[in-house]
Amino acid sequence: MSTNPYALGLDKNQANYVPLSPLSFLRRTAAVYPQRLAVVHGEHRATWAETYRRCRRLASALARHGVGRQDTVAVMAPNVPAMMEAHFAVPMLGAVLNALNTRLDPAAIAFMLEHGEAKVLITDRELSDIVGRALQMVGRRPLVIDIDDPLAGGSGELLGEAGYEDFLASGDPDFEWRLPDDEWDAIALNYTSGTTGNPKGVVLHHRGAYLNAVNNVVTWAMPHFPVYLWTLPMFHCNGWCFPWTVALVAGTNVCLRRVEAAAVFDLIRRHGVTHFCGAPVVHNMLINAPAALRAGIEHRVHGMIAGAAPPQPVIEGMEAMGFDLTHVYGLTEVYGPASVCAKHPEWDALSLQERAVRNGRQGVNYELQEAMIVADPHTLQQVPADGQTMGEILFRGNITMKGYLKNPNATEEAFRGGWYHTGDLAVVYPDGYVKIRDRSKDIIISGGENISTLEIEDVLYSHPDVLEVAVVARPDEKWGETPCAFVTLKSDTGPVSAAELIAYCRERLAHYKCPKTVVFGPLPKTSTGKIQKNVLREQAKEL
Repeated sequence: MSTNPYALGLDKNQANYVPLSPLSFLRRTAAVYPQRLAVVHGEHRATWAETYRRCRRLASALARHGVGRQDTVAVMAPNVPAMMEAHFAVPMLGAVLNALNTRLDPAAIAFMLEHGEAKVLITDRELSDIVGRALQMVGRRPLVIDIDDPLAGGSGELLGEAGYEDFLASGDPDFEWRLPDDEWDAIALNYTSGTTGNPKGVVLHHRGAYLNAVNNVVTWAMPHFPVYLWTLPMFHCNGWCFPWTVALVAGTNVCLRRVEAAAVFDLIRRHGVTHFCGAPVVHNMLINAPAALRAGIEHRVHGMIAGAAPPQPVIEGMEAMGFDLTHVYGLTEVYGPASVCAKHPEWDALSLQERAVRNGRQGVNYELQEAMIVADPHTLQQVPADGQTMGEILFRGNITMKGYLKNPNATEEAFRGGWYHTGDLAVVYPDGYVKIRDRSKDIIISGGENISTLEIEDVLYSHPDVLEVAVVARPDEKWGETPCAFVTLKSDTGPVSAAELIAYCRERLAHYKCPKTVVFGPLPKTSTGKIQKNVLREQAKEL
């Protein structure tokens, strides 16, 4: 007889255990709110009941072509309904969704198709030039399905064996799918946008996707029936899990092929958009757009910002426009956002600038992410909460990847000591909030002093004529390294000299932290819109 009175003889295969999966959200919402609007794309409209049937049709059609558990289905498409539908249909089969970055070159796409062993590729015809060249590089061609979107600016050649709508028509709208046998099963494969070598394939699981989708609701205090605008690419960390989040709260997905200021403001106004996400570059674009584009938007709009540490002026600018901004932080390896700068009601009494300073921090762990600490990456000793001592941000919890596909060495290195190592350097303030100072590879060591490039960038972003800025190390015979600032000015500004910007920094920073060099011109960016500091570092070496 057991000495444990709570050992009741039940195991997890009985009624007390159901694997966690975001697929549950779609089934429930389609049953409870079948006639609510789920998708808007141009003139296309679909209710949640219709969306559920379309997803089951897609799952059924894929199954008839041999797709099953642990098979990979790749999708190369902008934010169109087919991409959202794939986030449900592919996992319905126990298969793994590989949402491909639409901004990559053919060689990178070919590598991902081969490395991920894609059995099927669903691709938008507007991207057929890139995809066509990628397919010529792969050893084994997947089944190719073409998306022919009427809103595409121009359609490329047909590459596939079938069109998307015809492929769906071949499927069963009542297809009997099931939840995964194990919530630890893979749900998605996302490739990092590495700057050197081949990208790593991040494997995410059903449990983490479920929990982070719920986390988005809790963290953002999202009500039922939000209207969500897809300014964030769904290929980027599965849209930070928002395809599943919007299904959970029976919201409306407003699709958007291209992120342009006029289109964003028009859709916000026309459809009453309540929520959207994006990197700082997206918010910066909205802030600097002509004020006339915002005319007629009188309701409260909630924005979520992440993707790179946002400059304080961007946070100030969004608030000044009347948008409520929530700052989150994360990486592909933690499903997108895994920490949030949780706001306090008493901050409302502060000035706009003071609020922006507080909201500019990366904050605290998401409610359903077990822990986030800043520590010495080798000893795992946490840094003091003094706002000065730097360490590496480490995560632990359910909202963390399974590992890197076919890369056990990188997986072991990422999880050494039982924590996921982000590579981001940060400090902890006395209130426990974390603030990123730099990437470990970006920190500048000048005369033995550590200089945060982000600190310099924040100051330069506050200059009224600066649109974009990136600071990197420039080799120096005397100091070892000195800060070099690459700056893009706003289009309507007058002449601004390097000496003026350096003087501006010297009024606001310790002099050793100020850039010794300023270079003007457009900044190179990665396929996900991040500034390519590795390219700028090479340029700085040649100055």
